[in-house]
Amino acid sequence: MVQNGDVTSMDHALETGLPLKEPQIVDQLLPGLDDEVLDINMVQRMTDSGRRVKFRCVVAVGNRDGYLGYAEARDDQVGGAIQKAIEVAKLNIIKVDRGSGSWEDRAGGLNSLSRKAEGKAGSVTVKVIPAPQGLGLAAAETVRNILELAGVQDAWTKSDGNTRTTVNLAKATYNALKNASQSRTPRRAREIRQEVRE
Repeated sequence: MVQNGDVTSMDHALETGLPLKEPQIVDQLLPGLDDEVLDINMVQRMTDSGRRVKFRCVVAVGNRDGYLGYAEARDDQVGGAIQKAIEVAKLNIIKVDRGSGSWEDRAGGLNSLSRKAEGKAGSVTVKVIPAPQGLGLAAAETVRNILELAGVQDAWTKSDGNTRTTVNLAKATYNALKNASQSRTPRRAREIRQEVRE
């Protein structure tokens, strides 16, 4: 569909509801994606012949303008794990519902989220709360990296659970942004938002 020219933008590709099967599709529709390696860890598996060592890598990709992907991958080599994770993260890309959801800010901006978002992974729960323009990101380093890749400039965050586990903290942040983008916005609110932007 992309090669034939039926799908020309990432918005259209995500609206079709069809899964993204190849990372090259994302490369064509969203050139210039940034990637951030959030965590690299050595994991071991016990077999009959002894311990098998692999590297687990957690990666987030984004264009800093509303698109974000997240993945983790394992491989025998660090470079292979990073490359695998980047490719899978491109296939897990979502559109982040940005807006100006803070009561302290004017309507129509794209500096924060349009509503509160909450995500969970393992024992970790992350809440992302819209903030007024100029506040910045009040968040832990891992959460801040993901929000920056998504294009969110101002937000408060609150995290509970064992937040030292980088994998779960990153996944909970991604899930929060995914939940916010999947929640339905009333048609009238979308029209008002569009009028303010124009």
